[in-house]
Amino acid sequence: MNSVQTRSAERALSGGTWLIVCGAMLYSILTVTPLMAAHTAEQWDWTAPILPLVVDAAVVIVVKLDDVLARLGGEGGRWPVVLRWMTGLMTLALNTADSALKKDLVGVAVHSVAPLLLIVTAETSLAYRRAIARAVAALEAEQEAVRERREQATRERAEQARTEAREEREHAAALAREQREHEAALAREQSEREERQRREERADRERAEQVEREARERREREREHREHELLKREQQARQQAETERRERAERVERERREREERAGRERAALLERGPATAKLPEDDARQIVTAAFGAGLSVRSAAELCGWSVGWVSARYAEHRDPSADGASLAIASQ
Repeated sequence: MNSVQTRSAERALSGGTWLIVCGAMLYSILTVTPLMAAHTAEQWDWTAPILPLVVDAAVVIVVKLDDVLARLGGEGGRWPVVLRWMTGLMTLALNTADSALKKDLVGVAVHSVAPLLLIVTAETSLAYRRAIARAVAALEAEQEAVRERREQATRERAEQARTEAREEREHAAALAREQREHEAALAREQSEREERQRREERADRERAEQVEREARERREREREHREHELLKREQQARQQAETERRERAERVERERREREERAGRERAALLERGPATAKLPEDDARQIVTAAFGAGLSVRSAAELCGWSVGWVSARYAEHRDPSADGASLAIASQ
């Protein structure tokens, strides 16, 4: 029996069990609800189906958990057995109570069919599942043993093949070793002759290299001497150029300082003239405005010194700040 057939049997058992459980639950609810309604206060009649539902829910829990434990090969102990029989007997009692109270033996027998079938089915399905689990475990163990025997036979064949291959390799290696030893003896003789010839050639080559090395060293010394002389002349030329550049920079700096001092004296002389009593000529006024701009005086102070208007002085200041303002300054001057 293979695993496919086993799973098919388990599905059939599970489907049949749940069919019986569902049928018994429905039949129990329909049978027990009138009994509970008759023995419950009138305002609580709507609670009549609760008790059969609770009992049947316990039946469902027992059947489901027994199914899981059977699949896992475990044992739940005595409490699952107690719950299973207790729920079965409660279902039996509730289904037959109404007929028993009416002393209707036929009704008792008819209403006991579904509970008894539920009890026996729960026990039988549990036994079937455990038996199937044991059979599956045995089948798997047998398959594992067959697989191990096959693997052992495969390993033995592979080991035998490796042994034969190793013996063949050893025999071929012995033949190859003898051939190599013979070829090695011939090669040694040939290599000895070639070695003598190489030593002679190497000696000749070393003598030629010695002569070439001495000539190269002589040329290298001459080249280094020329480079040293050239480097020395370049250093002298750079030092002379640096000296000339430094002297030229000092001369330019000295001339710049002299110009600045001369301009400062001229500017101070123009500013020390004091406020003009009349409007000075334009050339003189421009010189005074230029001096005032360089000294950082205000436009009004410059206007007082040259006697011209504040607008004209502002235009000259703008020319000094932005040479592109010449056109605007000419327009102001014409006014």
